[in-house]
Amino acid sequence: MSGFSTVRELLEQFAVDRDALYRALPSPFASGRPERLMEFYAEWQSAIDEVDFEKLGRDDRADAALFLNLLERERFDVQQTVQRQSEVSSLLPFLPVVNEIVVARRALTRPDPARAAGRLDEIRSSLDGLTGTLTSDNVTSCVTCERAARVALQIREALAEWFRFYDGYDPLFTWWVREPYKTLDAALESYASRLRANPTLQSDQSDKSDLRNVGGTSNESHQIVGNPIGKEALCAALERELIPYSPDELIEIGDREFEWCEREMRLAAADLGFGDEWRAALEHVKTLHVAPGEQPEMIRDLANEAVEFVDARDLVTVPPLCREIWRMGMMSPEAQKVNPFFLGGETILVSFPTDGMSQEQKRMSLRGNNRYFARATVQHELIPGHHLQLYMAERYRAHRRIFSTPFYIEGWTLHWEFLLWELGFARTPEERIGMLFWRMHRCARVAFSLRYHQGQMTADECVEMLVERVGHERDNALAEVRRSLGDDYPPLYQAAYLLGGLQMRALYRELVTSGQMTPRAFHDAVLKRNSIPIAVLRAELTGQSIPRNLSELNWRFYDES
Repeated sequence: MSGFSTVRELLEQFAVDRDALYRALPSPFASGRPERLMEFYAEWQSAIDEVDFEKLGRDDRADAALFLNLLERERFDVQQTVQRQSEVSSLLPFLPVVNEIVVARRALTRPDPARAAGRLDEIRSSLDGLTGTLTSDNVTSCVTCERAARVALQIREALAEWFRFYDGYDPLFTWWVREPYKTLDAALESYASRLRANPTLQSDQSDKSDLRNVGGTSNESHQIVGNPIGKEALCAALERELIPYSPDELIEIGDREFEWCEREMRLAAADLGFGDEWRAALEHVKTLHVAPGEQPEMIRDLANEAVEFVDARDLVTVPPLCREIWRMGMMSPEAQKVNPFFLGGETILVSFPTDGMSQEQKRMSLRGNNRYFARATVQHELIPGHHLQLYMAERYRAHRRIFSTPFYIEGWTLHWEFLLWELGFARTPEERIGMLFWRMHRCARVAFSLRYHQGQMTADECVEMLVERVGHERDNALAEVRRSLGDDYPPLYQAAYLLGGLQMRALYRELVTSGQMTPRAFHDAVLKRNSIPIAVLRAELTGQSIPRNLSELNWRFYDES
């Protein structure tokens, strides 16, 4: 095994080496980066190919198969990056010059200051010409412009690092380069802004519903441009996540689950005296929020309530230290533009109005973070949700964190939302509506994210779906879509909430409802196997043989009866 005594040891070194290579080659556009990464993955492919798969124990077999799947995913991601860069090359013709400058600095080749200043001037002059030619006739799409804008800003960051390395340390460099650099830096920032405001983008949006002033509080454009990957790449991503369904099949599953939510919403609305008008009942629940300043105490009480509920029913082991160390922070107003609700883990970050918000923004934040929406969120973020999950992931099979998948990460928390509902955690109509609102949101995420990435919906239409179909406040819907379509999350992440939860629920029913495991034994076992595709988790827990090619598992987890 090329000097490795176990598959785990091989994985641990791969993770360290990969992180080191990423640090050495941080810029996605850097010259030679794709080639070096592909070479790196080939080296590790050779290492794992030397392993006699049939002689491995059960855990090592799973790890080896997962590693093969990971290498395939990493190679595909590199190919996608190369393809996207080729699509924006006409908008960034100066990229080879920048690459040459950055690579020379990494090689510690001292620059010729006068020549460096001249090259910066050349780039700045080319930017002037490019800005003048950005018209709807020669720009392919708003997506292409957005991708080019992101690379332009990455170029700006790379040149800033290059400049800081020499500025002030090399007097001649400083004398020649400081002013041309400052001029180019401003020009790159301006060019990125111009790309994002190109005529094609504006015309693409003009025939959609006018959401530029969605907050109702300013004339600022709230235009969102994401990064749709296309149906082919979407199907490839699903295959690597071991989800044996087409995008259209998954959208249909999300729609069926949404219909269930609507039926339950109508029942809760009737119990509140609103008849079948569940949207009216939802609007009523939004008004049931605490006063400014009281949110932290409410979150504390909700967290304790969830822990007491799972303890009383012996559902999962919660280590004493895990109970002790969780903390709370407040989400900044700027962060709330992207995360209008809560984020969790060891520290739960709480969204709530701040004094600098407009009156309309305060109203939306209060309504979106009301007592009953928050009640359904706190257990998702803390215990038994992400905090417990991450606590255990750092202590059991930690080498598997390189296989991290949103279907496990968010599937765990959605499984708890399903299970807590079935166990009566929602006692009142208001509490049921709070839980159902988020469940409907997860269903909508499947539909809008998969349709968006196939080019079937625009970002504005995604916002409108959350407002009209789910009942979000418009500012909150805008923030959710901005976050969903941004670079911080992979394309399948939003769909993975509901779909991962359905996978986990199916596995729970197979092992617990059937009487093979207790709820506590099941949940403890899931946590101790760390973040792996749930199809592989199922194979481990059921004793199924784990194939070298994991796609052979072919687990169709959704009960359509």
